Amino acid sequence: MKIHLVDGTYELFRGFYGPPPKKAPDGREVGATIGLLRSLLLLIKDPDVTHIGCAFDHVVESFRNELFDGYKTGEGIDPDLRSQFELAEQAMAALGIVVWPMTEFEADDAIATAAARFKDDAEQVVICSPDKDLAQLVTGKRVVCWDRRREIIYDENAVVEKYGVSPTSIPDYLALVGDSADGIPGIPAWGAKSAATVLSKFPHIEDIPEDVEQYGMTASRARRLAENLETNREQAFLYRRLTTLRLDVPIEEGLDDLEWRGARDVFKTFCQELGAENLIDQIPRWLSES
Repeated sequence: MKIHLVDGTYELFRGFYGPPPKKAPDGREVGATIGLLRSLLLLIKDPDVTHIGCAFDHVVESFRNELFDGYKTGEGIDPDLRSQFELAEQAMAALGIVVWPMTEFEADDAIATAAARFKDDAEQVVICSPDKDLAQLVTGKRVVCWDRRREIIYDENAVVEKYGVSPTSIPDYLALVGDSADGIPGIPAWGAKSAATVLSKFPHIEDIPEDVEQYGMTASRARRLAENLETNREQAFLYRRLTTLRLDVPIEEGLDDLEWRGARDVFKTFCQELGAENLIDQIPRWLSES
């Protein structure tokens, strides 16, 4: 048995910026939600997909915004996309999928919590997202990330090959390099190559030695990195805290709750309201709610 954990926010954004816009009969923009549904219908038709949970950023802001003023916000999100956040959650619930809408935490935190909780109960936990933040959760071949668009599976070896560091060092890597998508600036002069070179030897920021000769690069380059890290050490630890996913999200569902048993009858009405009746015939199984 495999457990599939879906980054619903990523799928919704992909549904918005990929296919052309589409309006419902009542005039609402619903293209992203329909794109999300099509993506998840493809997923649940796979016989390997038996247990599934889907996490969303119900609001963009989280506890991280209280820690750092520069952290990402909902500013700049297209109103036509923002208006579909709640609609997307309703769509997944109608499809019969467990939904985790995050307010205090982020969708990635829900996925991290679920992966930690269920990884010993399944052959494999498959995190359906290419988000680099989630790479920190990869554990051997037991917990992997799946980029469905590119059809790439990232196990632990693949993470090391892509980023040059092990999954456990990903929060340190992002803290040093920065993550523009989340508003994390990183530490000056620390690029992907230099961070990977140092963290491959010293996995965490506090492990990085004062002796720059151990960095494995030219002395002048190493000195500049060390000086910038020393000057911005407090910020580096803050950025790592921001990039470290939480494992304590209050998820109530157990393993049995994640089993996909079929779409709910309300899905038919939901699709009619979206003007997407063609999706009804694609449901492989319906949930008996009698």
